[in-house]
Amino acid sequence: MNKRVLVTGGSGFLGSHLCDALIKKNYDVLCVDNFFTGTKNNIMHLIDKKNFELLRHDITFPLYVEVDEIYNLACPASPIHYQFDPVQTTKTSVHGAINMLGLAKRTKARIFQASTSEVYGDPIVHPQPESYWGNVNPIGPRSCYDEGKRCAETLFFDYYRQHNLDIKIVRIFNTYGPRMHPNDGRVVSNFIVQALKGKDITIYGDGTQTRSFCYVSDMIDGFIKMMEDTEYGFTGPVNLGNPTEYSIFELAENILRLTNSKSKIIYKDLPQDDPRQRQPDIALARAALKWAPTVSLEDGLKEAIAYFRGIILSYL
Repeated sequence: MNKRVLVTGGSGFLGSHLCDALIKKNYDVLCVDNFFTGTKNNIMHLIDKKNFELLRHDITFPLYVEVDEIYNLACPASPIHYQFDPVQTTKTSVHGAINMLGLAKRTKARIFQASTSEVYGDPIVHPQPESYWGNVNPIGPRSCYDEGKRCAETLFFDYYRQHNLDIKIVRIFNTYGPRMHPNDGRVVSNFIVQALKGKDITIYGDGTQTRSFCYVSDMIDGFIKMMEDTEYGFTGPVNLGNPTEYSIFELAENILRLTNSKSKIIYKDLPQDDPRQRQPDIALARAALKWAPTVSLEDGLKEAIAYFRGIILSYL
């Protein structure tokens, strides 16, 4: 019998690419999503596959299915979306984790948690290793996401210790590529859409703050390597991301060059609690998973630009 795999948030940016990869491995995939930020367009090409199933469901409510593995990706991940309904964002991370952990306990499934580099907050350690506990504001406008994900990690480890659950946790650093939401407010999609439309490229802050950008195919490869790692008890958390660091200004210049855009760069105030630096230490991923990103920023941006160009042209 094929392995039965549940992907929550399966119609989102990362979730849909993960569903693609699991279908290629001949697994039976159950994609669960409430379509708050995900879209059916991301998984329409899978609808007719005999080993793919789509279920509209909000994981803040219990789910009763039979599965062998669970990838828990459900949660709005960009500030513009998770700050729209911060209470629901926290519920998705916390109640959603409880419900999925309960399902894993009942079915004896291995369960994967898509955590985030946001658990490090505005870091004072650079780059960020998994041993760093973070510098997070617990009451700021980003806290619904940051603290929700931190609490989810706590719940996963408590189920591991208390119920001997087989857990896997990864901390995702900035990821980009096709199927990103064009209006999600993230820096890569923002800059590309602005450049393609000939609008001003908006940098928040002075542009010297840094990020590390991982292409989506590398990230999904890391997910599967972590989930299929055979060493029981290797729980993570494991940082997944590209350790090559770029300033926001450098990213804007690259996108202007690759789109051949005449857009101008303008500057606005940095939002509250926005991290100044973000770079993963991936030594653990290299050693334990034999994983490292392979797609360069230039090659990845070309793919993302082609995707957004197609979206923009379809609306003209």
